[in-house]
Amino acid sequence: MKVLLTKDVKDVGKAGEIKEVSDGYGKNFLIGKGLALLATHEVIKKHEAEQRKKAAHAAQEIERLTAVKATLADIKVVIKKKLGDTGHLFGSVTKEEIAHALLEQHGITIDKKDLDAKHGIKTVGMHDLDLKLGHGIHATLHLDIQGLS
Repeated sequence: MKVLLTKDVKDVGKAGEIKEVSDGYGKNFLIGKGLALLATHEVIKKHEAEQRKKAAHAAQEIERLTAVKATLADIKVVIKKKLGDTGHLFGSVTKEEIAHALLEQHGITIDKKDLDAKHGIKTVGMHDLDLKLGHGIHATLHLDIQGLS
């Protein structure tokens, strides 16, 4: 019997593959546990249509993220923080502050988890941060930390 796997099954295949399995294993285990569907013509067509829809959505998302990357290359985010007597920042600039400043100054929404600032930024001046946008697209965020006396 032919089945369309809906989930990865060890030693059988990955989700989305059509596999030939024995009738008992297919009916009682794979279909019974919701790991596969009987590979009828309608089920296969529906699966292919869903895959095309997902691919189109992913292509749109990649296009949008590429546009965001191009925008980020041309802009600079300025954050003003209070300085201590020695000229150093009080604390550090957090990922939340960077994401909020980017939204306020340029209207670009990012998730703070996508920023690659391993150690908090504790000095004034220019900083370039890596930003993981998704789908393997990375952008550089130009950050200017300015001090307030």
